[in-house]
Amino acid sequence: MTTYWCERAWLPDGIAEAVRIEVDGGKIASVAANASRAGTVLKGLTVPGFANGHSHAFHRALRGRTHHDRGTFWTWRERMYSLAARLDPDSYHRLARGVYAEMVLAGYTSVGEFHYLHHAPGGKPYAEPNAMGEALRQAAEDAGIRLTLLDTCYLAGGIGVEPDEVQRRFSDGSATGWAQRVGEMREEGTFRVGGAIHSVRAVPADQLSEVDNGVAAGRPLHVHLSEQRAENEQCLAAYGSTPTGVLHDHGVLGERLTAVHATHLTRLDIERLGAARSRACFCPTTERDLGDGIGPARTLLDAGVRLCVGSDSNAVVDAFEETRALELNERLASEQRGRFTAEELLAAATDHGAIGWDEVGELAAGAGADFVTVGLGSVRTAGIEPSGVVFAASGVDVQDVVVAGREIVRDGAHQLIDRPETVLAKEIEALWQS
Repeated sequence: MTTYWCERAWLPDGIAEAVRIEVDGGKIASVAANASRAGTVLKGLTVPGFANGHSHAFHRALRGRTHHDRGTFWTWRERMYSLAARLDPDSYHRLARGVYAEMVLAGYTSVGEFHYLHHAPGGKPYAEPNAMGEALRQAAEDAGIRLTLLDTCYLAGGIGVEPDEVQRRFSDGSATGWAQRVGEMREEGTFRVGGAIHSVRAVPADQLSEVDNGVAAGRPLHVHLSEQRAENEQCLAAYGSTPTGVLHDHGVLGERLTAVHATHLTRLDIERLGAARSRACFCPTTERDLGDGIGPARTLLDAGVRLCVGSDSNAVVDAFEETRALELNERLASEQRGRFTAEELLAAATDHGAIGWDEVGELAAGAGADFVTVGLGSVRTAGIEPSGVVFAASGVDVQDVVVAGREIVRDGAHQLIDRPETVLAKEIEALWQS
């Protein structure tokens, strides 16, 4: 049994003082407020660990390298494809361990990795068919973060278009081939396996339900949905329906489905997602980086869609920045303040259930022992009300992080990987020189 004493902690019924948390076997055994000081003292505000609902780890190597000649989404994508062509299991492991360490330092205790970089150049399978997924699993273990590998079915370069040279690395040829490969992976410890449909452009409509059926019961299914207006236009031209409509028609909408981005939706799309009790994962820092637009987060929540957030391209890795952007983007779009309460924002930020960790996300007995302590004495947080931390703090204010009962960050330093910034600099430079 390990005991932590928190100056303040955000419990399910609000912020409490002098909170003692006892951890046993990776779970919270008990929580008591107004408790005498004992065990490890956590100064500041302790909150449940943040969940990164959507990540492409290798995109981290694009940060600060896609701004030349102003750029568009499509020129960014070409740069991304160039990067994808350079990675192999060894280099991907080295890069991802730095990326995941950065995430933990920023307050994330779990990550859903939207993984489609499966095979060797040209699409030839590695001797170990899941070598790239294994590289990510090992990287997450090295960095001390929970990982849900959202293994992604990606079969086409567009509706009715064959994959190009780079995209052949992504494809298993069919939904059946994808499901067979994914079925060979085994979960253990802090590693779980879910699935994803890359998009309705990349998976033919007649194979959507097969992908859905290929994901194990109780595990999440994600899909990029209506991120770009061009996606909607292509889908309407090919199927006479929006991407949400195609998923609805093929029985894919449901409670375990998370629609990533959900930016350009019709009223009927929103109604269908709400009726299905699906989730929507917003990635505000990437959506603004790519110029995608502002999705209807408040309208979706009001319709019954559960919200979560992710870092996506990892152009920014900061749990607080991602979370408050839900509210700040809504203010810009609606010209109104107070679109979300602080409690609603925290609920979205700590929705580990979206990536298959239903037992994680609150400071309560029986929950997974994932929590983050934020300093309240920095130039950013000095003088704030504790509940204002979601608006004021940044990743550098994270002092301590516990994942599954293990101390991964102590006093702002990662305990498993020495100088993650050096790891990232070395690996990213090597990739672009290769």
